[in-house]
This record gives sequence, C-alpha cells and structure tokens, in this order.
Amino acid sequence: MSKVKNPKLAKQGKISYEWARTHMDILDNTLTRLKKSKPLKGVTIAFCLHITKETSVLLMGAKELGANVAVCGGNPLTTQDHIAAFLATQGIHIYAWNGQTNKEYDWCLDQVLNHKPSLICDDGADMNVKVHFDKKFKSLKILGSTEETTAGVTRVQAMEKQGKLKYPVVIVNDADTKHMFDNRYGTGQSTIDGYLRAMGLLFTSKKIVVVGYGWVGRGVAERSRGMGGKVIVTEIDPVKALEAHMDGFDVMPMSQAAKIGQIFITTTGMTSVIRKEHLLSMKDGSVVGNVGHFDVEIDTKFLLEKSKSVREVRPSLDECVLRNGRKIYLIGKGRLANLVAAEGHPPEVMAQSFSNQILSLLYIFKNHKKMGKKTMIVPKEIDRQIAVDALKALDVKIDKLTKEQKKYAESW
Repeated sequence: MSKVKNPKLAKQGKISYEWARTHMDILDNTLTRLKKSKPLKGVTIAFCLHITKETSVLLMGAKELGANVAVCGGNPLTTQDHIAAFLATQGIHIYAWNGQTNKEYDWCLDQVLNHKPSLICDDGADMNVKVHFDKKFKSLKILGSTEETTAGVTRVQAMEKQGKLKYPVVIVNDADTKHMFDNRYGTGQSTIDGYLRAMGLLFTSKKIVVVGYGWVGRGVAERSRGMGGKVIVTEIDPVKALEAHMDGFDVMPMSQAAKIGQIFITTTGMTSVIRKEHLLSMKDGSVVGNVGHFDVEIDTKFLLEKSKSVREVRPSLDECVLRNGRKIYLIGKGRLANLVAAEGHPPEVMAQSFSNQILSLLYIFKNHKKMGKKTMIVPKEIDRQIAVDALKALDVKIDKLTKEQKKYAESW
C-alpha cells in the first residue's frame, strides 16, 4: 500500500536512486557486508524522513536486509515526488508527496504506524511523539527508535526527563560521524544551494546573518564566508559566541544584526529567533530563511498573514510587503530551505548518517531488552567503524600505533 503524487515519475526516481547509491560507498559497503545474513528479516520498520534520493538508498538497504519498510515524509514540503514514485514500485509502503497540508501530513504518519512497526527511524520526533501520545497507537510494541536531528533530540530528551519515554532511543545526531559532517558540511553546502536557487542573487559582499553557531551554524557560516559574504553570527551560548568570534565572524545580538543584515539564515532548532520586531527593523529587500528542522524559527505567521501583500516571485520565494512599505523575502515559507528550494545534503555525507541509522537500528533490535527506557548516543564502536569505512571509501590511509607507542600509552 502506498500513496504518492505521480506514479509515472518512477523511472526518473530510479535514475536518481542509482546516482545516489553510486556516491554512497560507505553505506553501500555496510549493506553489502550485512545483506547475506538478512539480520532484519521479518522486522517492520517505520521511517519518518525527508524523501530524497539519499534516503531512498537507506530505505532500499533496509529492505535488502530483510525488513518490511513503511515510510512517510518528515516534512510536508520536502518530499521529492519522483523518489516517492520509485520507492512505491519497490515493495516499500510509502505515504508521501510534496505540498501536503498539515492534516495530510498527520494522515501519512498514521498510515505508516498502521503497519505495526517494531522499530522507528525518526527525523524530528513527530512519529515518536505520536506513538507516545496518540491513543490510537498505545497498543504498539515498539522495541526502540533512532532520532536523526537536533530538534527531534530536544523533544525525546524532554519526554525522557518527564519520565514518559516508553522505549530506548538512540540519538544518531550525537554521533561524531553524523553531526561533525552531516550537520556541518552537508547543511553548509545544501543551504547555499537552496538559497541560490530561491534567490538567484549574489552572496559576495552581502551581510549574511547566521542565527546560531552549533554544528549547522558553523557549516553555514563557513560556506557563506567562502561565497564572499560578510558573515555575522548571533548566539545565546557564551562559549559558542566566543568560538564564532575567534573564528573571525562578527558576533552581536539579533536586535542589532536585524538592522544591518541582508540575508538571514536560522540554524537553531529553537522557536522565535527572528520575531516580529526583528522583521520590522530589517532593510528593504532582506531575505530570510531557515535550515533548522521546524518552521518555528521565523515568525512566518506575521509575514504571511499580517503583511500588506504576499506573492510568490520565484519558486520557493515569497515577497511579503510589510505595512511599513518594506519588502521581506521568505524562502520556502520558513521550512527547510535546503530541502524545499534544493535537494538536501550531498550523498557522500548522508552515507555516513544513514550508516549510523542502519547500524543503530540493528543494535536496538539485538539489545533493546537491556537498554532501558532512555536516550543514548550511538555506541562508540559503531561510530568508529563508520569513520574507518569512510576513510576507506575516500581512499585515505592513516597511521597505527607501534608496539612501543601502545606500551607508552598504557603506562603511568
């Protein structure tokens, strides 16, 4: 069972899947190593992820390992319809299309959970929240879940602190081979891609305001500077603010940055970081967008509902004329600019993230009885193995400790 926008796009989706898999050696090698034993045979896994060519490699890989795969999009606007169409022809139960209403998005979550999964692979925690608090699914027997992104981590950890978490959740986002590479290099590149496609404007010489200096913010700031932008960082964390300053960026409060910035990129996963008062003080022609997970970082309700007029002037770019006469341009209605206006992260970096996902799901399946109802980071042996696989795929060789060095390291 599946529901997609246009089944006729399946051929195009297959080509994109093959292109991505060709450039995801790390994940492909992991799958090749495991698929003979079919370690997930008969296990139903529910996935709630952005439906991209890279994600299709993970989903097809889970199927190759024997899993029964049911999937929905992790965001109403980020599904690539040709990929969804292809997956629907491969025996994968997929409920996803681009441009869903919130009601349709929720319906798709329900359809996936109706397959009665044992494991969950989530991005943003929408599926985990539904399992915990929607009475329709209280009888589901979930062995455990993985969580892909910072915003989702915040939500499941909040449930854990309140004693409401029903099963173990492996925080894939906290793996070194995920956040240090996917968040920094993946989002760094794909953000520039999305902004350029949406705006068609020059980065060089413009004042780029990066809101937040976590791993995503670091990558976005670095790539924006690489494009010739004059980068300003806003932060609430004194250590991260100090790091941004030491990295050579201007650091100031949003109230000050709003008045001088020209392009704004939110990266925090926090709500209301660009508010009404900031928008009203921005220069005419400013562009605002978000690459955090949810569309809560910018006050899009004010822009889209309280402006004098709103019109789409380019694909994924709305011109909002404020009542003070200034024009503010909003990318992707405040949803993920790098996925709404572009194609998301490159396959090479997603291979590391999705290797973490597949190996963590296997870890939960084998060890869930002794893991407890809590969150945990990806086991270090998995993280390290993925780094080894990544170096091998990149044809990079490193040194090993000599016997003398091992002895020295173990002595006191």
